[in-house]
Amino acid sequence: MSHRTFAVAVFGVDMPSIHVNGTDIHYQRRGKLGGPRLLLSHSLFFDNSMFDPLINLLEDSFDVVAYDHRGQGDSGREGDLDMDSLTRDAAALIEALDFGKCYVAGNSMGGFVVLRLAARYPHLVTGCIPMGSSGDLEHQLAAFEPLVEDLVRSGPASHIDTLMHIMFGDKTLDDPASEPMLAHWRASMLQLDRNIGIAARGVIHRQSVLAEIALLEVPLLVLAGEQDHAYTVELSQQIVDASGHGDMHVVPGVGHSVALEAPPLVARLIRDFAGV
Repeated sequence: MSHRTFAVAVFGVDMPSIHVNGTDIHYQRRGKLGGPRLLLSHSLFFDNSMFDPLINLLEDSFDVVAYDHRGQGDSGREGDLDMDSLTRDAAALIEALDFGKCYVAGNSMGGFVVLRLAARYPHLVTGCIPMGSSGDLEHQLAAFEPLVEDLVRSGPASHIDTLMHIMFGDKTLDDPASEPMLAHWRASMLQLDRNIGIAARGVIHRQSVLAEIALLEVPLLVLAGEQDHAYTVELSQQIVDASGHGDMHVVPGVGHSVALEAPPLVARLIRDFAGV
């Protein structure tokens, strides 16, 4: 299978994309060639740049790829946005870049993807790190579905305060030192169009993968935000319990965006997990 690769210049930096599964997947690759490979899969409402602070702490040792999901960021808008389709995209990206075997880490929606990757493509995965995520059906479907359908109709503007509350913990939201980061992502979310609601549909109507996790063979590290307003610590523990192996760490004082709210601690835990 051939893959078309191209790059566009953004602020003087080459931002490559690669054509897989009928769409263009935008990604960045940074770090140490020959180091342990790490694929980073972002949250709903974000893009691959949510991992920039984390990559800054890992690029001295890891070969890192962070990418935009189909339907978000600078990736293509074609096709279905359900979790199974996004998982196939991630597997195709790993194969097209000859990036396996690799550690796979994902925040929230990215966690749904990396759990499926680890269960369905174990030959591509060295270890799996879901953060602020779940292996189960959506437990807050009744609460989230009206919000998602209004995002489809009208976009995010009228819900921006709700989205910020969902995506960040109370300590982060109240911390003056976090204000520049919060202002950046608030502005970024306000620029999202109604297509983000279609992506959100795929998130909240996902199927459970707990039965697949029960057969999971790869090493597992699960990170949960102590103040996560979307997915509880218990849902993270459920992933470990269902798999029968792995470790779960509660990251204190952070919410749903674990990798973005606590990059130094997350970087240390990833290093420990990979033995680097």
